[in-house]
Amino acid sequence: MTTLLIVDDSKLARIVLGKAVAALQPEWTRVEAGNADEALARIADGAVDLAILDFNMPGRNGLDLAEELRAAHPSMPIALATANVQDEIIARARDADVSFIAKPVTEDSVRGFLSGAALKLRSTRT
Repeated sequence: MTTLLIVDDSKLARIVLGKAVAALQPEWTRVEAGNADEALARIADGAVDLAILDFNMPGRNGLDLAEELRAAHPSMPIALATANVQDEIIARARDADVSFIAKPVTEDSVRGFLSGAALKLRSTRT
């Protein structure tokens, strides 16, 4: 079983992203967090295989969270979803080996990340 963590302070954004993921990977379990601290608590509870993080959140932003997750979970597929398409943010995401998903999120915009993550997770489990 694969579990995806969706982290966004907007419940509507979590719903939209969850629907896109459900259409592409209906067998995956989706869990949600509204900020970085909730996300870390969810991951500490275990069984999170991959994460999609919003960039703009109160407290810690998604890129800072992604870098912290990358340090603790080097092989976890992580994506940063944001409408804030700035070269500096994209470069930091790449440096942290974090995929970039432009908002608004659609099935097409998450398809590549989910496909790559599914392959990566399969290869690490065999």
